[in-house]
Amino acid sequence: MKDQDNIQPEQQQPSQDVEDTMTKPETEAASTDDAANEQNDSMQLEALQTELNKYKELGLRIQAEADNQRKRMQRDFDKRRQFALESFMRELISVRDSLERGLDATVSDDIAEKVTPLREGMEMTLKQLDKVLADNGLSVLDPQGEVFNPELHEAATMQPSDQQEPNTVLQVIQKGYCLHDRLLRPAMVIVAKAAN
Repeated sequence: MKDQDNIQPEQQQPSQDVEDTMTKPETEAASTDDAANEQNDSMQLEALQTELNKYKELGLRIQAEADNQRKRMQRDFDKRRQFALESFMRELISVRDSLERGLDATVSDDIAEKVTPLREGMEMTLKQLDKVLADNGLSVLDPQGEVFNPELHEAATMQPSDQQEPNTVLQVIQKGYCLHDRLLRPAMVIVAKAAN
């Protein structure tokens, strides 16, 4: 019996070794599967993070473009509002010119007494018109004695002058006008040149 008792534990030992060899590959396979799953999850997470970043960047670009479009539209609207009266102002300029020429005609001494009330009325009308025009963004270009600027002035002719520096406005034939920062009509001028 002693022999049988000794044999039995020896027989049990190989069966336990068989179990150990059977569970080791399963454990190794399970750990390999877990590592593969973790790596796969990590790759999916990276791919999702990349896609999320791409959509965040796209969202920021769309938001910036919308903001730029809104600013552009506001600038365009402001310009349209600012210059909506441009054609109307061009027509009023000729009315103002006529008033000014009428006032200049009443200066001669022989008719001054007869037309003084008329002149005063015209002066008041001209002042009111100038105020309305200025309130709506119109400014007068009267460059008498200034240096000739081809962007704002139109030279009708050049005259030799020893009293003014060359390239200086000697006389303003017709005043110029700007609506806000836009030139409506250049000032028509006579420009000084060096006397011979």
